[in-house]
Amino acid sequence: MTTLSRREQAEIDRANSAGLPSVVFVHGLWLLSSSWDRWREVFEERGYATLAPGWPDDPETVEAANREPDVFAHKKIGQVTDHYLDVIRQLTHKPAVVGHSFGGMIAQRLAGEGAAAVTVAIDPAPFRGVLKLPFSALRAAFPVLENPLNYGRAVALTYDQFRYAFANAVDEAEARQLFETFAVPAPGAPVFQGATANLNPWTEAQVDTQNPKRGPLLIVSGEKDNTIPWALANDAYRRQAPNQSVTEIQEIPGRGHSLTIDSGWREVAEAALAFIARHAPSGTSQTTPESPV
Repeated sequence: MTTLSRREQAEIDRANSAGLPSVVFVHGLWLLSSSWDRWREVFEERGYATLAPGWPDDPETVEAANREPDVFAHKKIGQVTDHYLDVIRQLTHKPAVVGHSFGGMIAQRLAGEGAAAVTVAIDPAPFRGVLKLPFSALRAAFPVLENPLNYGRAVALTYDQFRYAFANAVDEAEARQLFETFAVPAPGAPVFQGATANLNPWTEAQVDTQNPKRGPLLIVSGEKDNTIPWALANDAYRRQAPNQSVTEIQEIPGRGHSLTIDSGWREVAEAALAFIARHAPSGTSQTTPESPV
């Protein structure tokens, strides 16, 4: 069991009281759960109860995160996945799960545990078995991978690094605004876990793609994403496609890794909403898993 914050517990209680289909949002590295705030407004307007848990011990604000970066150090994929499972197991009905970047990989891990009614993984970080290794992805990860000591540290991106990894598909003014509004330090460990996943049979960066209870899955790829280019997203799709549940992939033209937070976020949100509505219109009828991972 992980420790839930007061805000997270309040969101669980609110979702259970609402009696509506619920959606759990999973953020990735260098962002906080507040990066989903606009998405949550749109989803709630469409009749969903939404929750946006942080990673364990995440600060509540960007300002606090940048004042105390060390709080992010040492967080690993398994610990973060368990945190979201602890949230989901308190829900009275199985939720839809939407994740971005490393949150997209964690969303697929949750689906592989049978914890999601339907899943949308947006520019998801690769898991064990995804073999493509595009140069742009290596360059985006280099600020972490360049120093092995970063495994146990929190790593902040410079503006130029953020511009390449997240905001390459928007203009300079918007890129700076995104950096100032959303960017926070992130744990280095998940990047190393992902980078070495295919060398480690026991890695936490792996997904059960065969579970018949996985549920429908949509993988979304930004056409111009440097961090998770099409080759990685499509390789994840090919690994997931043999599952007996529906598996789809959709490319969003002209978009980079910031596609969930930049000025075009609503287009991506609408794609996620459409898939969820199409494949889990009765989300309130499904119960959440009870057994631990």
